[in-house]
Formats: sequence, C-alpha cells, structure tokens
Amino acid sequence: MQRYAGIDIGTNSMRLLLAELEDGKFLSRTKETITSRIGEAVDRKGIITPGGMERSIESFEALAHKAKEFRAIKTFAIATSALRDAENREEFIQGVFERTGVKIQVIDGKREAGLGYRGVLLGLESPKKAQLKTLLVDVGGGSTEFILGLGEKLDRLTSMDIGAVRMTDRLGENDRELYYTVEKSFKNILSDLKNKEIDQLIGIGGSITSLAAIHQKLQVYDMEKVHNYILSLEQIHKIKQNLLGMTLEERKQVRGLNPNRADIIIAGIIILLVIMEGLAIDKITVSEYDNLEGLIYEEIQ
Repeated sequence: MQRYAGIDIGTNSMRLLLAELEDGKFLSRTKETITSRIGEAVDRKGIITPGGMERSIESFEALAHKAKEFRAIKTFAIATSALRDAENREEFIQGVFERTGVKIQVIDGKREAGLGYRGVLLGLESPKKAQLKTLLVDVGGGSTEFILGLGEKLDRLTSMDIGAVRMTDRLGENDRELYYTVEKSFKNILSDLKNKEIDQLIGIGGSITSLAAIHQKLQVYDMEKVHNYILSLEQIHKIKQNLLGMTLEERKQVRGLNPNRADIIIAGIIILLVIMEGLAIDKITVSEYDNLEGLIYEEIQ
C-alpha cells in the first residue's frame, strides 16, 4: 500500500485528495476543499489579484502540509482555467514552489477533461456502466468540459471558457442573461452532441456535487452519499428556483451548500440546466471521482 496526494487548483476552489492505493486501485480516499477564489478577477483583468495571489499561496501551503502529515510519498498538483488565463501565473507557481517544493502543472482543457474522464471511469459502480456511451460534463469555476467516450475510448474532448465564477463575474445572477449567454456559447457543441446517442450523463465539479448534497439536505458533506447520486432535471429546476428566492445570507444556511459557493451556485446550476435541456436528457449521475483520482492514477502508472 502506498500513499499519494493530489491538489487541483481551480478558479473557485483548491482541492486536496489523500489516497491509499495498492496495485493501482484506490483503497481509501479523503478530500478537502478550500475556497481560495484565485480566479476572482482573471476574466476581467487577466491577472491574479494581489489578494488572490497571497490567499491562494497560503491555501496551497496548508494543503501541502496536510499531504506531508499524511506521509504521501508524492504530491501531484495541477492548475486549470484561472492559471491558464492569468498573465502572472508564473509568480504564483514560483511562490508555491519556494514555500512547499511542489511543482504545479498548468494543464490545458483537453488534459483536464481527460483526467476527469479517467477518474470517473475508476468510480463507476459496475463494469457494465463503464462500457456505455458516456458524456461527462465538468462544470468548473472558469470553464466547462465536455468529454464523450465509449469505455476507455475517448471520442471528443471540448473545453469552453464558461464557468460558475466567470459567468457570475460577468452577469451576476441575472437569470435570463445567464441562460441566453450560456445557450449561445454552447449552441454548436450541444447540437453536435445531441446526435451521439448518449447512454448516460455524468457530472463532476463543485456546482454539480453541491446539487446532490443540497437535494439530500446533507448537514455534513459526505462523499459516499454524493457519489453516484442521480438527479432529475425537475429536481435541479426546483433547487434553482428555491435558491433564487433567497437572499445571499439565507442561501448560506442551506443544508448541503458550502457557504463559500452561495454567490456562484446559480450560474453553475444554469450551465448544467442548459446542457441537459439542450441534449433533452432528464437525469444526471453525480460522480465524486474526478480529475484528482485521474491525476494520481495516471501519474503512478
């Protein structure tokens, strides 16, 4: 048995996976999330703000320390949309390396999508489901990835610069504007995917896992209860309408919703609704295996 750690630096949050593996199989997994908002102004200004820089370096340092306490023999780290777009990303990468000794890989959208798909395959509850025509959607803070595959064979990987933080920064919680902008952005890809005879839709990312936790009214987030949870289109619509009718402070009290995600959850939900409606798919399976599991699995092979 060997211990590994993986850190994912997203636009909204930074996530840590601590895992024990044997012969390439996950024996145990724990995750922790810190809302660092490294991408809070990247869409508008093209840079990580000084506050976002220091806050995110400190967050990474805290997660790297936990990996060390876990006695991980290796810590792998990836950064996605916000760092891809930030002109001053090297300042962050160097600051992290100086404090922790961990090297960060800034990966492109296709690599991000591929890691997510690999992680999801590892977490499917049955070998039979792993052989179905699968569309994986990863709704992140800065981007959304679409991954279409059959078994281990990938057919299409697409990354779009549409995410919960990015759209909230642009449009706030304007329901109509969010729908219109996302629909317009996704029009071509959804039109193409609609003809692919998809057997199952699977979702990863904080907006989607939050929906599963909200629907179950989880007082404490539970990976096992969220993983492989099925949500219907109707249930997602009801959650969105309930949240829209609340003030931000009321929303922060909702069971299952991380208070630090309360201000961006509407945009995240709308992105998912546009996808499901555009593809005429009425249910989605939520996965708690994602690009972190995919990262560790691929790196140790």
